[in-house]
Amino acid sequence: MFATATGGPLDPANVHRQHETICYLAEVRYIRFHDLRHTCATLLLEQGVELVTIKELLGHARLHVTADIYAHVRPRLHRNAIEAMNRALQPDDTDPDDDTPPADD
Repeated sequence: MFATATGGPLDPANVHRQHETICYLAEVRYIRFHDLRHTCATLLLEQGVELVTIKELLGHARLHVTADIYAHVRPRLHRNAIEAMNRALQPDDTDPDDDTPPADD
């Protein structure tokens, strides 16, 4: 994904040092570079991106690998889906398609 100015592969030790320096200068807690990949995938899942798309972005050969790694996100997604269904089934007083005239107060 990243390359040197000449198109060659980056030295992992240099990437690590630069990442460490960036975290220090930004005054943020250091996390492993690989954790950024994990965070990206988790955020994509939480935004509703399909698991197969995330699998392809991460370069996993099999969908079950991605599903197993990010299984911890599923309960949150399930809760969000249930809450969305609850909102859809609750009557909404501001429904623009409702032909019922408002009650006189």
